[in-house]
Amino acid sequence: MTSAAASASPVDGALATATIVLSLVLAVWALVAAARNRPPDRAQFAGLALLELGLLALAAVALAALGGGESPGEPGAFFGYLVTLVCLPPLAWVLARMEPTRWGSAIVCAICLVAPVVVVRLQQTWEAVGG
Repeated sequence: MTSAAASASPVDGALATATIVLSLVLAVWALVAAARNRPPDRAQFAGLALLELGLLALAAVALAALGGGESPGEPGAFFGYLVTLVCLPPLAWVLARMEPTRWGSAIVCAICLVAPVVVVRLQQTWEAVGG
């Protein structure tokens, strides 16, 4: 029953997995840049833009499912995580631009480590069905 509920979730699947993997790859990339005392570069910012596109697509899939009559198990938490999720890459971009040192790369790394956790929490709040 758990696997049936998970496969029916609109926020679970290839798109969610792709955003998690992209976010983790970008986090490692930014960590290496920070360790090498390098500021964020255009490639990191392009990675953040690509991550944002993936997260917006994930949000669109979730909103389409809501429009189709499906609903998350914990709506309040679900929408909180959804809004947070799509705000993370722009937040990383702004903060990294404000800190054009190795710490800007560290900011990108930290936020890219948070994004997969929020994706998983988004999945868990969708699947939390009364008991």
